[in-house]
Amino acid sequence: MVSDIPRIQWIISILWPSFITAGIATVLFFTFFDPMDILSDVGYPESTRLAAYSIGFFLFWLLTASTSLLTCYFQRPCDRR
Repeated sequence: MVSDIPRIQWIISILWPSFITAGIATVLFFTFFDPMDILSDVGYPESTRLAAYSIGFFLFWLLTASTSLLTCYFQRPCDRR
């Protein structure tokens, strides 16, 4: 972790952009795919659209947060010994 910025700022710099990106990805994904079709194909036909939107959003947020975390991890300088 980068030591010259506070830990909370480092965490927010990962979570906030991934939150915005997950929101955009959710809108774009569910513009093209009907959540009720996806839920019935997976085996949850009794679920609501809101449940599908929520699950989709949190999965996209997990995906984008992990990519942001990896970006922050790999931007650190290497230890040259």
